[in-house]
Amino acid sequence: MTSDRLFSFLAAALAFCAVSCSQKTSLTSFVNPLVGTDASRTVNAIGDLSADYGKIAPVVGVPHGMTSWVPQTEATERKCIPPYYYATGRIQGFRASHWMNGSCTQDYGSVTVMPMNDVLSTDPKDRSSAFSHETEDSRPYLYSAVLEDYGILGEITGLSRAGIMRFTFDKAGDHYLVIEPNSDERQASLKIDPSTGEVSGSNPVHRIYQGNGKPAGFSGHFVIRTNVKPLDFGLWENDGEPLEGLEYKASGNKVGAWVRIHLDKPGTVLVKVGTSFTSTDNARKNLEAEIPGWNFDKVAGQSEKAWEKTLGCIVAEGGSSDKREMFYSALYDAMILPRTYSDVDGSWPGFDYSGTRHSDNVQYGDFSLWDTFRALHPLLTLIDPDLSSRMIGSFLEMGEIGGWLPIFPCWGSYTSEMIGDHGISLIGDAIMKGIEGFDYERAYALMRKNAFEVNRDYPSYKDGKGRRALESYLRYGYIPLEDPVREAFHQREQTSRTLEYAYDDFVLAQVADKLGHEADRDSLIRRASFWKNVIDPGTGYARGRHEDGSFDEPFDPNSKAPYICEGTPYHYTWSVPHDVTGLMEHMGGKDRFTDLLDTFFAEKKYWHGNEPGHHIPYMYAYAGQAWKTQRLVHEIIGREYKPRPDGLSGNDDCGQMSAWLVFSMMGFYPVCPGKPEYALGSPSFPKLTINLPGGKTFTIEAEGLSDENIYIQDATLNGKPYDKSILSHSDILAGGRLVLTMGQEPVKN
Repeated sequence: MTSDRLFSFLAAALAFCAVSCSQKTSLTSFVNPLVGTDASRTVNAIGDLSADYGKIAPVVGVPHGMTSWVPQTEATERKCIPPYYYATGRIQGFRASHWMNGSCTQDYGSVTVMPMNDVLSTDPKDRSSAFSHETEDSRPYLYSAVLEDYGILGEITGLSRAGIMRFTFDKAGDHYLVIEPNSDERQASLKIDPSTGEVSGSNPVHRIYQGNGKPAGFSGHFVIRTNVKPLDFGLWENDGEPLEGLEYKASGNKVGAWVRIHLDKPGTVLVKVGTSFTSTDNARKNLEAEIPGWNFDKVAGQSEKAWEKTLGCIVAEGGSSDKREMFYSALYDAMILPRTYSDVDGSWPGFDYSGTRHSDNVQYGDFSLWDTFRALHPLLTLIDPDLSSRMIGSFLEMGEIGGWLPIFPCWGSYTSEMIGDHGISLIGDAIMKGIEGFDYERAYALMRKNAFEVNRDYPSYKDGKGRRALESYLRYGYIPLEDPVREAFHQREQTSRTLEYAYDDFVLAQVADKLGHEADRDSLIRRASFWKNVIDPGTGYARGRHEDGSFDEPFDPNSKAPYICEGTPYHYTWSVPHDVTGLMEHMGGKDRFTDLLDTFFAEKKYWHGNEPGHHIPYMYAYAGQAWKTQRLVHEIIGREYKPRPDGLSGNDDCGQMSAWLVFSMMGFYPVCPGKPEYALGSPSFPKLTINLPGGKTFTIEAEGLSDENIYIQDATLNGKPYDKSILSHSDILAGGRLVLTMGQEPVKN
């Protein structure tokens, strides 16, 4: 491409942004969707090859949309490979994706469109084009890049179920669009309408974890249209060999479509894509409902407006531009999942092979609950309780369809991925915060079944229904090492399961108490103390335990063990968020508790790149040493988050890493979802306002805040002295003003 043409393309790429971002108050201007797309370079991440990428794709669309509109550098839907890697340097196309952003799961039901000139090429690597990050523009509502090998400016924007691409060609002549369903199982289907040139098709979804490899019972359906009628079109298979006819269903072979468009002079071609999880007809309806015309800039404006509304729930003032970029990039990443699963007419693919259903409410799916119960869902209960309620409604409907409360529902299926039973936390936290819009007793019945009933129907248990190893847990008061927990993707991990089940039982006990189920409450409160059975009071650490009651030997708290989930016994020692006072007593008192915490951080055992430890820095707030929490939070933010592609210290895991940052930069954190309270930390902004439902606001002002003045000296809440290290949810919802006086020296009393 010549320098003159490159300049003209760059001008076109920036034209929309120059108009939409001209106001300095635009919150989307602080979002960098590329954060977490490159190999991590934060302190905690270096050397940790299991989480070397944040697994983020730069998503364009709307919050919690059905489909993410992303550039593609990786041609697969395989586990742990997102559609885009910052370091790859070549674009293979623009994808309608269902990647669970920041996860180590899979994309599914996706389709990719790639423009090119002169010669048709179908192989993703062969057809790919170099592009430069210097000219790449990534925003929540628009992505653009110059495809340098072809002289094409590629742009993409979109809404929930439909997207639109704009390809500007720098020369006249023949141009091609390659369309490829990304079916690793090679089972996609395609059809071309010769009267219009519309390409439609389906990419069947398959499960991973429990039921790995099985069809999920639905597909990603799509329709693709161009604003210029193609002169020619066709289908291809495998390495580009032509297929006869205009309709084909693959059976073990890779398939795709192509269309040829001719331009008499350099110009623009628009491509619209409609998606659905139920049918190509509904994909067409979704497209016609969301993007009826061909106005690319209008759609980008709608997307931007949706993001501005969501980001505007929290307004941060002051602080450095880097901090604002970190904060709003994290808030953006926290608002992508769970995703919309239903069409504009209410159709959705059902759950657990139940077939297409209809709902008057938007249905949501892809709940990465082992990660997101900790901070992401509590964040939604705070800034958008109506959305939280609707998501719980979807979650309950899945449970009623399948007969058991899901634990980690994705791809329309039970998975039993990870450990715990944190649907109870999701729902129980909302109930204890008084969020309305769903039937509490209906919810309690499903939660109770998971907690009290052993699933003895082996096929359904193997498929992911029911709490793993519940029989052992109830018999021994912990899960002994002799129970291998075979029917789970994460096998064994008995001690971690015990600790997480004890927490879930505590949350359910609070709900039982609120609803008047006294016998259940008493039983669950007893079970909530089962954590004591796997934390050795002699050593002070979480340990594996045998059926005869003996602890496993030899023992090293800093070595990974098969009875611990993704960490060490030292990490899981602190997994008693519901009874921190009891944990102190069990360890031998507050002094020993804080000594072990001090050693944990001093010896750099804290691992921020994985979720089980996210609450640990806040535990000092319960031990009368809140100043240590204040220091640690600032250290972790400065060390583990950067406003750049390599600036995330581990998988974002569907928004949990980002939600931690949002809470921590606000100045508080939900240590124990299910208790309507937060531990105070230390804010990152001189002023921050939470715009609450009903028009109320809660403002946190940090007077004198600087890089050195990070310690709270004193505080007032609504003008009255406030000497607590815990902030209640009700105090925030009531609206008001928390004023913190910040200083350089810690207040240790």
